Amino acid sequence: MSEPDTKPRKAARKGALEKGLEQLSLELARTGFSAGPVEFRLVRPLAERGNGEQVLLFERRLRHGPPGQVVVKCLQNPATFLMRQRLKEEVLLAFRLRHPAIAQAHHFRVIGRQPHAILEYVEGPSLDSLITVALMRGTPLPPAFAVYVATELADALHHAHTLADETGKPLGIIHRDVSPRNIRVERATGQVKLTDFGAAYSKRVGREETPEKLLKGDLMYASPEYLSGAPMDARSDLFSLGLVLLEALTNRHLFGAWLLEDAPSPPDAVSGFRADEPPDLPLHQILALTKRCTRHDVERATATLPPGLQPILRRMLAKAPQERYATAEALLHELRAQLHALMPGYGRAEAAQDMARAIADASGMRGLGEPIEGGIYPPGLDAHELMPDTEEDAG
Repeated sequence: MSEPDTKPRKAARKGALEKGLEQLSLELARTGFSAGPVEFRLVRPLAERGNGEQVLLFERRLRHGPPGQVVVKCLQNPATFLMRQRLKEEVLLAFRLRHPAIAQAHHFRVIGRQPHAILEYVEGPSLDSLITVALMRGTPLPPAFAVYVATELADALHHAHTLADETGKPLGIIHRDVSPRNIRVERATGQVKLTDFGAAYSKRVGREETPEKLLKGDLMYASPEYLSGAPMDARSDLFSLGLVLLEALTNRHLFGAWLLEDAPSPPDAVSGFRADEPPDLPLHQILALTKRCTRHDVERATATLPPGLQPILRRMLAKAPQERYATAEALLHELRAQLHALMPGYGRAEAAQDMARAIADASGMRGLGEPIEGGIYPPGLDAHELMPDTEEDAG
């Protein structure tokens, strides 16, 4: 299997994640916390963001009723006022979003003087992990699966972009972090979920303004206008989705051919911009790669894709926002048509099967790499046992 040329996969962060969360995990495991009649007990850490956010998996125990699992986001101590307000803003915004492809917010609680966001847990891998699985097995994810995921996300973004407040005034939501780490697929159902509106922009009254020149989210998937500080709108998310879709289809980031090259611009090219969390590449290199990328580069990166997908990706990845789709809804219609052309009737059940098959294929190659998040491979199962039951098996 030839080594793919793609963005660095984040495996080196595993040790830092375990070390950085050890003390917090032990403390929360000993005590847990309660919110009204519900008790929460730590299961395991999920992620640590460079901006100080801890993402943990908790079991929710009701006094009457079955237990369940939730994601709890909290902050390192001490946390600044701005960090606290931003976590609260994420929950207040997520409360308004009601869409099957958007992970829901349940509660916001201040526990031990620290804010905690209690969010829906999606029992399934992130797209980041699925791309890692695809790299391990040497074959990209099936085109129908990748387009299905993008179609669901376009629908979710259309909902977010067009949401209005109680008076009917548009909230102007821009997610600003549409990236593989914030996209999950339910293992059992194939339902896609867009998560983490912590970097989102909105016009909600009373929201905390993001400091000038502070760039939030995974900047490897940021739009050119966001990275340059230019005015932006919902079309910024469509560019990010284009980068995600291209990588899912090809196992390569748009900048993959240049990642090992020296950045052509010096560090002072960032012109005062700073990242909210450490990016995978130095910020000045990301800015240089974004500026360097041309229409020809996009055409070359999409040349091996099915003919019907090439113009869609090229329009999504146009450097000028006015050359992209005007709305997520317009993109949604074209993606649905292409999904039907690739595989009529493809939906959640087929996506769950394709995802399970990819994980099963990669399970025998675990010596080549490992997704950064745990729980991708259920413990104690052989590869054939990772596949969900099919109608033939049931018959």
